[in-house]
Amino acid sequence: MTKLAIMGAMQEEIEPLLAHFENVNVVEFANNKYYEVSYNGLDIVIAYSKIGKVFASLTAATMIEKFNCDTLLFSGVAGGINPKLQIGDLIIADKLCQHDLDITAFGHPNGFVPGGKVFVETTKSLREVAIKVANENGLKVIEGTIATGDQFVHSTERKNFIESTFKADALEMEGASVAVVCDALNVPFFILRAISDSADMDAGFDFDEFLKSSAKNSADYLIKIVKELIK
Repeated sequence: MTKLAIMGAMQEEIEPLLAHFENVNVVEFANNKYYEVSYNGLDIVIAYSKIGKVFASLTAATMIEKFNCDTLLFSGVAGGINPKLQIGDLIIADKLCQHDLDITAFGHPNGFVPGGKVFVETTKSLREVAIKVANENGLKVIEGTIATGDQFVHSTERKNFIESTFKADALEMEGASVAVVCDALNVPFFILRAISDSADMDAGFDFDEFLKSSAKNSADYLIKIVKELIK
């Protein structure tokens, strides 16, 4: 690893990350801002993509192709599906899928298009480092499947569909698209999410309330992982 990309989807998800660094250089490109920092000799680029799969794909590809990042870590929040996940808990994706990708009319399974695959696996070695850090710091972290789609899911019916179809533990709006980009470009990657809401709750109920605290949980844990990676 010579240059690390750290992504979030929202400003609130990268603010607690940026708080760990001084001497930040801001580069504006493709209607976005990229924050260049150095940490113990490692060059890092931090950015938030904006919400959704298209913006996330654009930002991930930019960080890899323009900024020459060779490893990508994603930190953010997600809605919980697995009943074991409570607000503030942490989940590491072992694999990701797109729950809203649907050409079943042509006989294909949900989440699949020709030339692609339903599930994209994250990099095992990065997951192993994350689990080691969690164990050393007494953090409760689970590994599981994260489902991605361009919708904020807040209905029991949709949540149950995603759970039964993909056996997903959590869902969000960017991770699988980042996974597709990194997988195609052979870049090691890791997706971390802190639970900010239950996916069948009223979206207005607790998302704003728990967004900042959950994003901080994810960011603080990610910084510990970065420290371990550069030992």
